[in-house]
Amino acid sequence: MVVIEPEETTPETLVKQKESTSNMESDAATSNTVAPNIITKDGNDSDGFETASEHEVSDSEEKTREETDRTTEDHNHHKQQCKEEEEKDALKDDDERKQQALEQANNEKLEGNKLFGEGKYEESLLRYEIALQVAPEMTSSVELRSICHANRAVCFMKLGKYEDTIRDCTKALELNPSYMKALLRRGEAHEKLEHFEEAINDMKKILELEPSNDQANKSIRRLEPLAAEKREKMKEEMIGKLKEMGNSILGRFGMSVDNFKAVKDPNTGSYSISFQR
Repeated sequence: MVVIEPEETTPETLVKQKESTSNMESDAATSNTVAPNIITKDGNDSDGFETASEHEVSDSEEKTREETDRTTEDHNHHKQQCKEEEEKDALKDDDERKQQALEQANNEKLEGNKLFGEGKYEESLLRYEIALQVAPEMTSSVELRSICHANRAVCFMKLGKYEDTIRDCTKALELNPSYMKALLRRGEAHEKLEHFEEAINDMKKILELEPSNDQANKSIRRLEPLAAEKREKMKEEMIGKLKEMGNSILGRFGMSVDNFKAVKDPNTGSYSISFQR
């Protein structure tokens, strides 16, 4: 067996141990030293990674917003253009449909004229009615619709339906107030129904449009005596009804309207009532 004797500590040994300990602490300190910071190209400290500056980030965001706004504006502009084109196409289609309807209405009117010439008044009326239903409500169709109403009035006149004649003539005149043929036919229908005052009014309207119209002048001269006669007849009828009503009331008192006499004053034109038994 080998016996190890403890080493004797001498002053030289203590100095060596102290130097050894100092060297070990120095190595440990060196190993724990932090690596130097890396300086980036913009002068800022970094942990070793290169980053964009705040200015560069701001420019990028602004560019993105501008591109987005431009894209949105282009989209809205394109959308508006599409809408305008659709509206134009719709208007064009509507105009084409109206034009086709107007042509169809005119063809129906021509067919009605043909049937009227053949004396087929009922069939002619049907064609004019179809034309009025087909004709679109627009400025260029006013004349056509007015003519169809006036032609219907002639058919009704031929069929002896004077009230219908007056009605269609009135519709024709609403579309064309200066339609003299419609005025003339309505005046004739009024005369057939003994509406002499109304007939005279229509003839006077014709003279306003055409003062030299001979037919209107002759009609007025013929109609005025008839109108006066009708007025007198209506006056007598009204007086007769008033007498009947008066007698029914006065009869309760043993009197009648014959007990009262109206006397006209030749100077003033007024009347005075006198009682007679």
